[in-house]
Amino acid sequence: MIVNCVAYDRGQKLSDIPLKEVRSHLAKPGCFVWVALKDPEVAELATLQEEFSLHELAIEDAQHGHQRPKIEEYGSSLFIVLHLIEPVGAELQTGEVAIFVGPQYIVSVRRDAQLGFVDVRRRCEQEPELLQHGPAYVLYALMDNVVDRYFPVLDRLSAEIEEIEDRIFAGQTTRAQIEALYSLKRKLMTLHHATQPLLEVAGKLHGGRVPPICSGLQDYFRDVYDHLVRLGQSIDNLRDMVATAISVNLSLITIQENEVTKRLAAYAALVAVPTMVAGVYGMNFSNMPELQWSYGYPAALATMVLIDLYLVYRFKKAKWM
Repeated sequence: MIVNCVAYDRGQKLSDIPLKEVRSHLAKPGCFVWVALKDPEVAELATLQEEFSLHELAIEDAQHGHQRPKIEEYGSSLFIVLHLIEPVGAELQTGEVAIFVGPQYIVSVRRDAQLGFVDVRRRCEQEPELLQHGPAYVLYALMDNVVDRYFPVLDRLSAEIEEIEDRIFAGQTTRAQIEALYSLKRKLMTLHHATQPLLEVAGKLHGGRVPPICSGLQDYFRDVYDHLVRLGQSIDNLRDMVATAISVNLSLITIQENEVTKRLAAYAALVAVPTMVAGVYGMNFSNMPELQWSYGYPAALATMVLIDLYLVYRFKKAKWM
C-alpha cells in the first residue's frame, strides 16, 4: 500500500498528493515527490514505473525482494537496496527497503518490516535548508536512519554474550550455553550480511565517481560510511568473542569431565584394595598365611581400612577427592 505521497518545492512541503498528480508536480522546476510504500501490490509498482519511468529490472527486484544490499545506476537514476534488522522476540527479522532515486523523485518500497520512516520524513521537513538538495538528501537520511538502527541491535547482541559469559564462568557449562552461543553467532552473521555490502554502496556515493544526483553531499555519505566501518569492527570483535567463549566453554567442560574421571578413579581404587585382599583370602588354599590364626580375619579387615585411609589421604592431597 502507499503510505505517503508528498510533493516538496525548494525544501518546503507543499502537500500530500495522489499519484495521478505526480506528473504535474514533476513538471515544476525545483519540485520533487517523495513516495513511500509498504508491501506494495504488483499493480501499484506498475503504476509507479509508469509515473516515474523506473527501470524494469529495478522494479523486478523491488517486487520480488530478497536482494543483497546493493546500488545500481540506471542513467540519471539510482536503485538502492538496504536490509532492515528488527528484533522479534529472541530472534532477528530481516526486512528490506528498495529505494528509487531520480532528479525529481524518491520512492521507498518497504517489505517485511514493521518500523517505518516517519521519523526520517519529520527530520527532513524540519531541515528545509538541507532538503533543498532534493531527493539525494532524502536518500542520505534514509540510509543514515537504517544504519543507526543497527547499533541498538548490536548493543543487544553484546549484552547477550556478556550474559552467556557470566553463566559460563558461574559453572553453567552446559549444552544450552553452546546452543546459545551458536544462535548468537548466527545473529551476528545476519547483521554482518546486512552491513558489509553497504560499505560498497556508501563508498560509491562519497568517493571516486559520485553519481551526479548525489554531488554536493559526499560529506554526508562519508559519515554513513564511517558508521558502517565502526559497525563492521564491532561485529568482528563480537564474533571473535563468541568464538573465544565457545572455546572456553568446551575447555571448562573438558576440565569438569577430567575432575569427574579423577574422582571415579579414586573411588575405584578405594574399592579395589578390599576386593583384592578379600579375593586373595577367598581362594581357600591350605597353605595360606594366617589361615589358622584366630586374629586373621580382623587383621585383614584392619589392613583394608588402613590402606583405604592412606589412599584417601593421598587423593585429597592431590585434590582428586
